Amino acid sequence: VDTALSALLLLHFWLDKLFLLPLLLKHSLTYFLTASSGIPNFPEFVGVAVVDDIVIGYCDGNTIKPRQDWVTKLSHDDPQHFHESTQQCSEILPNIYKSKLDILKQRFNQSGDVHVLQRMVGCEWDEETGEISGFNQYGYNGEDFLTQIWITSKYQAVITKLKWEADKNRIKLYKMYLTGIYPIWLKMYVDYGKSSLLRTVLPSVSLLQKTPSSPVSCPATGFYPNRVDMFWRKDGEELHEDVDHGEILPNNDGTFQMSVDLDISSVKPEDWSRYDCVFQLSGVKEDNIVTKLDKAVVKVRNTFSLLSSYLYSAFLVIVVLGSFQFLSSRFSVLF
Repeated sequence: VDTALSALLLLHFWLDKLFLLPLLLKHSLTYFLTASSGIPNFPEFVGVAVVDDIVIGYCDGNTIKPRQDWVTKLSHDDPQHFHESTQQCSEILPNIYKSKLDILKQRFNQSGDVHVLQRMVGCEWDEETGEISGFNQYGYNGEDFLTQIWITSKYQAVITKLKWEADKNRIKLYKMYLTGIYPIWLKMYVDYGKSSLLRTVLPSVSLLQKTPSSPVSCPATGFYPNRVDMFWRKDGEELHEDVDHGEILPNNDGTFQMSVDLDISSVKPEDWSRYDCVFQLSGVKEDNIVTKLDKAVVKVRNTFSLLSSYLYSAFLVIVVLGSFQFLSSRFSVLF
């Protein structure tokens, strides 16, 4: 269980990196791949493909499922692209990643229990400058294991590092995919999915409070994309003290939610009107949502509803952990 939790924390760290891309101008294509053992009722090989912050495809070794309507359209327009993905996911990649995991367990002298091998590979494309960069990172049991080019944080990864550095064909293959094929696919996906990927959706914002002496929470839900600024102000100036920023979490409809809390223990009732909560989509300043701190609009927090929302978000993260593979055998070379 501890190993699985560590793996989730590593995934959270990776996703944070992925989701901090500048609004609209920079796009990313990321494949999350995982092999696992010792987890009851959980596929040994699963994965997702993500464009920007949108899951576009899921695979668990037996099935491959488009997660967006425009991906389904692409599969009809380019059936060969989808056929290769399905073939690799169901016939080749599960065996390859099981072998990778078995090799690692031998190197670490491990058996039984829960073990998870993760890989995050893909590219970023700056639409404004045309700059392309690739990334390729491995994690094992919740810790970084090996990073392109090939930086290792584990003694057991040295063997792999030396082997890969000596394999010139492998280096050429990775370079071809990270800076050539993946960017071509990414541009194709952005073109097909632009109505969804490039949209902006403003949230509903409210003020909640558990008790009269509790911090006032300013939750925003239903926004897209997930690159936002949210903060409290006093007299028009952003506050940095007595403010607690929550994490950005997914909703079940593909939008996002977050909240920012204000400690009002030292705020006099007559000063409430000097405070307001500001929501801003990054790069879209004209669409700021400003909510004044007003006792008349502060609602009693619905703890059950809020808990249910966070439980869903936590569940979705676990699903992503079990959603890690989607395309192409060409980036799945054995250790």
